Amino acid sequence: MSASAFSLSLAIPSAGFAVKTGEPVIGGLHGNPRHFHCPHCLSWMFTRPDGLDFVNVRSTLLDDSRWVTSYIETYTSEKLPWASSPAVHTYEAFPPREAYGVLIAEFAKSAARPG
Repeated sequence: MSASAFSLSLAIPSAGFAVKTGEPVIGGLHGNPRHFHCPHCLSWMFTRPDGLDFVNVRSTLLDDSRWVTSYIETYTSEKLPWASSPAVHTYEAFPPREAYGVLIAEFAKSAARPG
């Protein structure tokens, strides 16, 4: 699930996200953002960035992820030279916090939806 040249996640509004079974554990970094992992295999499942109203959920956790497309590519400063994606936006690190509102609004108008 997590060994790859890519880390695919979906920004889900916090109000629309809930853990229904089990209790995830905080992995590795305990600051901001907090990365939550499966307590059994310790795979990264989702991230809750402090001060932002969304949760980054690993798209591999979806029952059907065929509709997921790359929209924002982050940390390109650390990517493998051959790794590329069709992302609409690319950032060397994370986008600045003030950009999230515009990015989310643009995504809401134009991005893929589950079937």
